[in-house]
Formats: sequence, structure tokens, C-alpha cells
Amino acid sequence: MSRRPLSRLSLRRLAAVSALALAAVPLGGATFGPPLSPLGDGARLPGFAAELAQRPPLTGPSAWAPLTEAQAWDRLVSATGVERQRARWDYARSLIAAERGPEALGVLEVMRQDDPDLGMVDAWRLAHGAALAQLGRAEAAVAELDMPGLRANPEACLWRLRALAQEGLAEQALQQLDCASPALMSPRATPFVLAAARAGVEGGAPDKALHWLSWLPDRDPAANLLRARAEQATGHADAARLRFARVELSGGPVERMDARLSKLEGEVAQGRVAPEAALKQLDAIRYEWRGDAIEERALRLTYRLADARGDLPATLSAGAALVRYHDVSRLGADFLPGLRARLATALDPARKLPLDKAAGLYWDYRDLSPAGAEGDLMASRLAARLQQAGLYERAADLLSYQLAQRAGDLARGPLSAKVAGLYILAGRPERALKTLRETDDPGLPDAMLAERKRVEAAALTQVGRADEAMAVLQDLPGSAALQAEILWQRREWSRYADMSAAALPKARALDAVAQAQVLRYAISQAMLGRESVLAGLHTRYAGAFRGLPSAPVFEMLTGTPGAVDPGKLAGAMAAIPSASPAGDFADLLESGKKG
Repeated sequence: MSRRPLSRLSLRRLAAVSALALAAVPLGGATFGPPLSPLGDGARLPGFAAELAQRPPLTGPSAWAPLTEAQAWDRLVSATGVERQRARWDYARSLIAAERGPEALGVLEVMRQDDPDLGMVDAWRLAHGAALAQLGRAEAAVAELDMPGLRANPEACLWRLRALAQEGLAEQALQQLDCASPALMSPRATPFVLAAARAGVEGGAPDKALHWLSWLPDRDPAANLLRARAEQATGHADAARLRFARVELSGGPVERMDARLSKLEGEVAQGRVAPEAALKQLDAIRYEWRGDAIEERALRLTYRLADARGDLPATLSAGAALVRYHDVSRLGADFLPGLRARLATALDPARKLPLDKAAGLYWDYRDLSPAGAEGDLMASRLAARLQQAGLYERAADLLSYQLAQRAGDLARGPLSAKVAGLYILAGRPERALKTLRETDDPGLPDAMLAERKRVEAAALTQVGRADEAMAVLQDLPGSAALQAEILWQRREWSRYADMSAAALPKARALDAVAQAQVLRYAISQAMLGRESVLAGLHTRYAGAFRGLPSAPVFEMLTGTPGAVDPGKLAGAMAAIPSASPAGDFADLLESGKKG
């Protein structure tokens, strides 16, 4: 197929399109101060920044003079040098007039790349901020428009008002009103009117909102929604009801849902609907609608109504959704502390909430728990109740969340050992080892490191890695009893006898732990057939065992040489006092045998 050669005009158009290619690319990571030129410190097309700075300020609708596409492209194609910057400037303003902010932003950035000094010119920054506002980037727009030369500029104030209103910051938007009033003296484009009216309705100036809305058609659903809210705020319930009904007939999905919620907000404020009925309607709205300011308003109203009724679960549910999905900084500095206080109240032991409900409540709203010692206390109290009930894994899971919030904190040391110990008691030694591995910190104090090593040794023993457990304990001061306990549990009689001999008690009054030490040692010697050692034990401890419940076992093991047989040893082991020289460490080792 033959190709027709491009005309000179077409080639010039292609060059212009290439020069504006950047205009189609959203500059998501751009900063808005003057950047370096892509070609170095020197500008490629200098001169227009000074010219633009000398022009009269941008004011009113005429600041954004519209051009047809044909006019704009004809100028761009034929322009050269600084004339190209002039053509781009007129095109950018025309795009802003047409609410084509993303394209305007691209053109303005191309201009600044060719002349970085434009970033210091008020008019360029005003256009740049306007394009950002149209793009929905309110924070960046306000930052760009809040420059010394623009703070008292009515057009800049109007754009700041629009950006703040879009962000739902009604009070801040209304603060721009005095400055923006000259720009609002005559009717403006619909987005400005709606932004100003929204700020008036939500910021406590409904009469002004109704004045501005008079510039828009009577059948406009977006305007009617704000008219209804303004009428409702001024006490004209009948007029508001009619406007809401019209929105529900003619508006889009967002406007219809907003009208439904706004009507309910007014009825609640005027006491024309019972709280129970209002909460049911709010549940239906939240079921149908997710995200944006509508859901946030529904959640805020739900929170207030549920809190007023003393319904803690519903209050926590609405409050948690606000914290997780919306900006709670707008709700005031007291909101989050108050929500946390309600969670603490719900879990207060004095309320005697059943354990399953208390645990479920904490788990559902654990991200609301206070930080630091207060949160630790709340979690530890509930974990202690779960542990007492034998629900070790649930207790460990609960404390694991608190442990995750303690990143880099000294409290992680003892808390990690506690969590790992609970997992061992739950029969999950592999999770215990994982917890210890993930919270490893050689900088912890020696006492904390020692406790973690004890728990680690117990977990390693439970997973069949007893030699590694012994290696962990080897250099730990005062760990002989722990090592002996591992050997006892594994029935390694010779190593146990060697390890425990030095720890035998003096031949005086024997408590339960001392009795267990002597009897265990005697059993190990009997298993090894060392009758002379058994005879020596009898001579040393016979007086101390006299009259004790365990005396018959001691006599059977040590009293008559050769009298011990394997059948009697099993009974002897069962009769040993349950107290262990290893203390809680023995409980961790025994947990693997339970269940």
C-alpha cells in the first residue's frame, strides 16, 4: 500500500505533539518548587518567566480564557522560541477553563522544564495549583497556592477554597471566603459554586450556600442536594424534603445516596426519628455503600448514636471502621483516646464479661488497644484469664499482637519469652521457636537473654532436638537443674546421675523439691545397678525421710541391696513428689506429653 508523504504543516504538527508528549503523563512524584532544567542550569527557552511576572495578575473567569482546539494547535505548530511559551501558556489556561486539569498540568510542566524560573512566578504557580485542584490533589494544590504573592489574591483564594472543600475541610475552606469574595461577586463555573456551597453547608454558613446555589439551574441534582442540606440546616424541613426527593429522582448514584444520608442526618438532629430506627437505616446505608465521605459521615453518626445508647459493641465497631479507613484527625484530638477508653471499659474485669466474649472483643479491636504499658496491662490481664482456662494458644496469639507493637522496645524481651512459653504449653513448640527467632536481639539485658534461652531449650527438646537444647544451656549460669531435667525426661540415666550429683541437698529437713532430687538420683542409680551408691544414699538420708509420705519409696530404693526390681521402679517413679528442681521449666517439658 502506498504512503502519502507528510505535508510541511503535518510535520510541524508532529513536532508540536512530540514537544507536548509530557502533557499526557501524570506527574505523580513531582515536587512543586523550581527544578533544575533537564539540560543543566541554563533554560532552553528563557525570557517568558520575566514577561509573565510583569503581566497583570490573573483575576476572575477571564484568567482562564478558552481557546478552540484548532486555535490552540495552530498557534503551537507555528510558534518558535519564546512565542512557543506564550502559546503553551494560553493553551494551559484554556485547558483549565475546560476543567482538563491533567492535561494543563502536563503543559505547565513542559513550560517549566524549558524555563525553570517559571516556578517562581505567581501566575504560573496559580495555574499550576488550579490544575492540581482539578486533578483532585488538594494538599499539593493548597501548598502551591499558599505562596506569599498569592495569599491575598482573590482568584488563588477561590481555588484554595475549592481544593479544601473537595477534601471535606469545610471550616478551612470558609476561612478563604473573605479573600475569595471578589472572585465570587459574579457567577462562576459550576465546580466553584458547588465547592463554595459545600463549604457553606458543612462549615455553618447555609445562607451563603443558598445564595451561591441560586446561580445554578433549579433542576441540577448536585445543586439541589446542597440546597436541601442548606434548607435543612436553616430549619426549612419541608423545602429540604422536596429537594431530597428531587435528587433521588434525577441524581446519580452518589447524589442519591448522599441525599438519603443527609435526610437521615437532619431527622436525627431534629429528633424526628428514634435512635434504634436511625441505626437500622445507617446499617442499610453502610451495607450498600463503601468508601468516600458518605461512608465516613454514616460511621460518625452511627458512632454518636451507639455511644449515646451505651452500646459498646456498636460504638467500637463504628469507631474502629473510622480509624481503619478514614482520617480520624478530623474528628478531634479526643476521638482516638476516647475510643481506646471505651475498649478498656468493655474489657474491665469488673464488668465480668464472659471470657469468650472478652477475648473476641479484644481480638476484633486489638488495633485500638493503647500503646505502651497501658496496652500491655490490658493484653496481659486477658491473656492470664485465657491461660488459667487452659487456652494457651489463644493467649499466645493475643500477646503476639502486642509483641508486634513493641518493635525495638526493651519490653519485647520478657514478652517474647512469655509468648514462646505459651506456645510450648499449647503443644506448638515450632511456633515458639519462630517467635524467638523473629524477636532475636543480642542487645537485651543478660537476664532477659537467659530467660529466652531457657524457653528456647524447652522448645528444642519438644521438637526432638535435645542435644541442641543442651548446647543452648551449656554456657548459661545456674542451668544445671535445667539440663538435668532434660536428661531426666529423656531417661538418660548415666548423664543425669553425673549432672545431678553435685546438686543433692544436705541431709536435713527435706521439702518436696529436695525429696524429688534424692529419689530421682536414687532411681537413676538403681537403673544403672549401682548398689553401693544406693547404700550410701540410705546412710545419708534415712533420718531425713523418716516419717515422710515418700519414706517407703526411699526405703524400697535404698534399704535392702538387690531388693529393687524393674517392676517396682515404675511405681517408685510415679510416687516421686511432683515438685521439680527445674521449676516452670519442667512444666514446659511436660507439656509435650499432655494431649
